[in-house]
Amino acid sequence: MLEVKLSEEEAKSGADPAALAELIEAVGACGNLRLLGLMTMPPWTEDPEASRPYFRRLRELAERHGLPQLSMGMSHDLEAAIEEGATCVRVGTALFGTRRA
Repeated sequence: MLEVKLSEEEAKSGADPAALAELIEAVGACGNLRLLGLMTMPPWTEDPEASRPYFRRLRELAERHGLPQLSMGMSHDLEAAIEEGATCVRVGTALFGTRRA
């Protein structure tokens, strides 16, 4: 999967959506790589609905480029992620509890 940076948050990284087509083409030229989909991390918020626009944007990008998999959503916002098309969610906190500092 390719991570796409959809927020302005300094702490996040990933491919610029404007460069995605070129990056997908470059990955496709690598015989030992198989691109399945895209992933993203929206800015942290307690409100799961605030993540929805980021999930929707990633789904739109994946559809545009014919990529079937979407890794987005975590324990607190997985419902919105699934409603927007997530095929993979990260649920470590729901399974193991919060991390110790």
